[in-house]
Amino acid sequence: MLSELIARPLPAGLYLVATPIGNLGDISLRALSILARADLIAAEDTRHSKKLLSHFGIKSELTPYHDHNAARERPRLLARMRAGFSVALISDAGTPLISDPGYKLVREAVEADLLVTSIPGASAATAALSSAGLPTDTFLFAGFLPPKSGARRNRLDDLKRVPATLIFFETGPRVAQTLADMAAIFGTREAVVAKELTKLHEAHFRGRLPDLVTKMGDANEERGEFVLLVAPPDPEEFHVEDAAIIEDLEQALSRETFRDAVRSVAERLKVKRSRVYELGLELERKDR
Repeated sequence: MLSELIARPLPAGLYLVATPIGNLGDISLRALSILARADLIAAEDTRHSKKLLSHFGIKSELTPYHDHNAARERPRLLARMRAGFSVALISDAGTPLISDPGYKLVREAVEADLLVTSIPGASAATAALSSAGLPTDTFLFAGFLPPKSGARRNRLDDLKRVPATLIFFETGPRVAQTLADMAAIFGTREAVVAKELTKLHEAHFRGRLPDLVTKMGDANEERGEFVLLVAPPDPEEFHVEDAAIIEDLEQALSRETFRDAVRSVAERLKVKRSRVYELGLELERKDR
């Protein structure tokens, strides 16, 4: 099967190849065939990727492509593709572009009408979500949070009303403090900490956020990256009664135009503008 795939010619273009996040057995036959046939492999860290390619006996040419050299290397990669070459993009682990460089390369390749195709595979975000035991019908991947607590809490505050399971990446030394900030913003929501996914010492820690703060108190000595998942808010958690909206709206109308008052109240109370607008119309009708 693999020999048949490798024997087929690989058209010019950009191939986004998912690589294992830990267990090398998770790589797909299709991914191996693409990497073996690619004229060039653009890797986030060539030293790290050489170990993966060496393990599978792949000798394709490697070139670095990361945040620090992307502006310089992107035109060169696009030129290679225009000249008829195939380029595979891989990250250090998992699916390219998920908290990794590559977005601008993909965008410019699409704009240049070059072939862009994804070779799916491992992803820490979806691996953690599928085994977390939290709602999976709607989820939001929020990537890495700011490293400093103040900015981190502001970001969490922006996300606290999102009606979805939230997925974050975090480094070992910051896990405990990040969980503490989450508990301060999200309260007692259910959460899961996933570590060492697909590896020998894979583990999941489940519980309410305050309990996980205690449980993971020593995690600042852990190495590697973690996936943190937080359950959606209870639908009643942020319910705002009509009376509260009307009271706020009456005050706003005393100093703002109708349009500005509706907008400011909706933003302040985090409710739909259409709802505030209808209540505002009711107020106007009563005043006539």
